[in-house]
Amino acid sequence: MAGVKAADPFRAVDTALSDAPLAPCAGRTFIVAVGKAAGGMARAALAHYPNPAGVIVVTNYENAAAISGARVFAAGHPVPDENGLKASNAVIDLLAETRDGDRVLVLVSGGGSALLPAPVAGISLVDKAAVNEALLGGGIEITGMNLVRQNLSRLKGGGLARLAAPAQVTALILSDVVGDDLRVIASGPTVSPIGTRAEARKLLQTAGLWDSLPASVKQHLSADASAEALAVTPQNRLMGSNAISVGAMAAVAPQATVWPDPLVGDVAQAAAIVAGCNGAGCWLFGGETTVRISGTGLGGRNQELALRVALLAEELGWQNEWVFLSGGTDGRDGPTDAAGGLVDGGTQTRIRGAGVDPLAALADNDSYTALKAAGDLLMTDATGTNVADLQVLIRT
Repeated sequence: MAGVKAADPFRAVDTALSDAPLAPCAGRTFIVAVGKAAGGMARAALAHYPNPAGVIVVTNYENAAAISGARVFAAGHPVPDENGLKASNAVIDLLAETRDGDRVLVLVSGGGSALLPAPVAGISLVDKAAVNEALLGGGIEITGMNLVRQNLSRLKGGGLARLAAPAQVTALILSDVVGDDLRVIASGPTVSPIGTRAEARKLLQTAGLWDSLPASVKQHLSADASAEALAVTPQNRLMGSNAISVGAMAAVAPQATVWPDPLVGDVAQAAAIVAGCNGAGCWLFGGETTVRISGTGLGGRNQELALRVALLAEELGWQNEWVFLSGGTDGRDGPTDAAGGLVDGGTQTRIRGAGVDPLAALADNDSYTALKAAGDLLMTDATGTNVADLQVLIRT
């Protein structure tokens, strides 16, 4: 919880604007907030700039709440929906009002890629959702996923900044991406793109996803096109990140060992890293793993990581007491109501005692059912922020 608190969106924006206020402008101020932390970020910005010309907030359903003076849109995540398309069109219409001398304050947090779908001409929302579902189940890391998303969007990969021109753009960014590549966070609405259509096409082909994509998507990505330059250079400022949250965890657990590298990549490999922590102690991790979906079950990367660690601990014969937590800082892991899993030495016994085979559940990507049977789901409700995942292992 110390890690989640360190990513508090209101405090992050309030501190950023107090320490370095926006430069005065001759024109009007517009505010666009997008992501799972958009609500808190927008409230802080409005406390500093209470009379903007227009404010749009786009967040997920769990975090949506009315904000005085703002148009708030609740939209689908992780798969985009019709409400997200309506929100995208509202943002595009707002940006069309800007002129020279105005400024746009953009508040960016994780989840923005799905929440703000603005498909390019010729691609429908249904097609865009199909791409998202393929990417989510394809075991592709977030940089690759957002490379594809950018090349299918009018707002991603700097698209928002292009539409805001000639107004000056400042973005305050809360990172949910390991390594904090600004091009990747929410697919970089105010940053130059990750890569080209050709690179996106090659990634999809290599991952074995290309043939299953809608024809309109394949046609668009097969057309040669160079990346469009930004007409105005935005000021992009990072305010919070996974690494900062891991540091906050370490501050309240000084006896713990902070794992030197983020837990990224295949969830099975990440589980092996956690299970390799030998002896008594406390270890802290942060990162974002990937899961290749081959089954029909329900779960998320944190739940699967927790279940895999429990299975490995049993296999390795851990004798003393231990506990492992893996959770998404946004309070939601995959398409479930759980934030992740909290497992211990009795997890497997409880799962089997409830009549569930943990190995079969894992093979079916059904970690939610297995952990629910054990009473080991991590339930937090939506936290209002999002800086990827945090993990804690304690062994006695």
